Amino acid sequence: MTGKSLAIVVLAAGQGTRMKSRLPKVLHPIGGRPLVGHVLRTAQNLGAEHIEVVVRHERDTVVAALTHEHPEAIIVDQDDIPGTGRAVQVAIEALPADFDGDVLVLSGDVPLLEAQTLQRLIDEHRRAQAAATILSAKLNDPTGYGRIIRDASGGVARIVEQKDASAEEAAVNEINAGVYVFRAAQLRHHLARVDQNNAQGEVYLTSVIELLRRANEPVAAEVADDEVAAFGVNDRVQLAEAGRILNQRIVQRWQREGVTVVDPATTWIDDTAVLAPDATILPNTQILRASVVGPGATIGPDTTLVDCEVGEDATVRRTDANLAVIGARATVGPFTYLRPGTILGADGKIGAYVETKNAEIGEGSKVPHLSYVGDATIGKNVNLGAGTITANYDDVHKHRTSVGDEAHTGSHTVLVAPVSIGDGAKTGAGAVIRKDVPAGALALSVSPQRNIDGWVEKNRAGTGAAQAASRARSAE
Repeated sequence: MTGKSLAIVVLAAGQGTRMKSRLPKVLHPIGGRPLVGHVLRTAQNLGAEHIEVVVRHERDTVVAALTHEHPEAIIVDQDDIPGTGRAVQVAIEALPADFDGDVLVLSGDVPLLEAQTLQRLIDEHRRAQAAATILSAKLNDPTGYGRIIRDASGGVARIVEQKDASAEEAAVNEINAGVYVFRAAQLRHHLARVDQNNAQGEVYLTSVIELLRRANEPVAAEVADDEVAAFGVNDRVQLAEAGRILNQRIVQRWQREGVTVVDPATTWIDDTAVLAPDATILPNTQILRASVVGPGATIGPDTTLVDCEVGEDATVRRTDANLAVIGARATVGPFTYLRPGTILGADGKIGAYVETKNAEIGEGSKVPHLSYVGDATIGKNVNLGAGTITANYDDVHKHRTSVGDEAHTGSHTVLVAPVSIGDGAKTGAGAVIRKDVPAGALALSVSPQRNIDGWVEKNRAGTGAAQAASRARSAE
């Protein structure tokens, strides 16, 4: 899309008191991005010459997030004069003095607008040669929104804010979506004439519409096809609803791209995640942030991936994974915890009740169950027996364990780092390995077994065990 002579102003200066949060409203996330991040992503698709974001409340926190989302955006500071009109006024002043195109005004808390809807709004504005064009929507419950008041001919007469609306005006169900396109020259001229004479004592941007009508300047309104386009976030209830709607869109988009989602209602996929065709997502699964799922992979049920990479035809079930890489055809789970830095090679396995961290596990290697592998390098075709633990912490520093190719550990082996197990080496069950094991060696650390006859009958007299032992001894 292109927008010749277009500037975009994103309003992100408000406090958002109804969120009751230390976090600025526009930074509350849905779908893996802050609210304002979704707005900026949409704005980027319109080909504007200038994108400005007006900030004030928690200014430094908001700017830090904006720099991450859209580093090219121009940051404009609003002064102590309150209101959306003042925010747009300072943004206009920050544009080049000779800018004479159109100005698209967006709200940082209206995250569900799509670029196609905005392009239609811009096109209608230019087709009608209007001084201003408003995006409106018709809602069953318009409470909280400014109302579009039309004149006898059906044209836009003015916009009335909820708190300033009469009973008759409040009954109108066509609402202002908080999205406008203005001709820059008319916007500059009329903003300078807006006062603060209203219930809130603010400079309302909506007052410009009334001034334009008084001056017989044409004002148009484009009704959005979907009322969701105008959905703004003012509290936590609306935040959750916006997240649900966005997630529904994301899930359906991936389904159309060839991904099987068994239960869309319990599947959450961030806007930043990427899925390949023929992947299958089972119920109660979350694929978050920059996660990538390869073709043919099966994820879930009951799985959360955060910033993970899953290879082709891999299977991950009942797993919590963060910053992990899972190779092609590998299997993970159930009840597995992959912490940052876990890399599982192709055809590998991390099984039930296993925790890994900062561990490279080679191709074809298996950590089947009940183990902890942290700060370790595991070679190819290794088998770590049940209950194997890499003891990586000496109460001061973390140390690394290295296990060579084709090595096997017996059940309940403890590898006390720093330690190295050579290629093809083995450990006996219950071994505590404190020294390096050469390639091909068998490492044992257990004492010879000693049996004390009659101990139970002597020390646990009268118990069921003692009686059973006595019967067995008699039978012998």
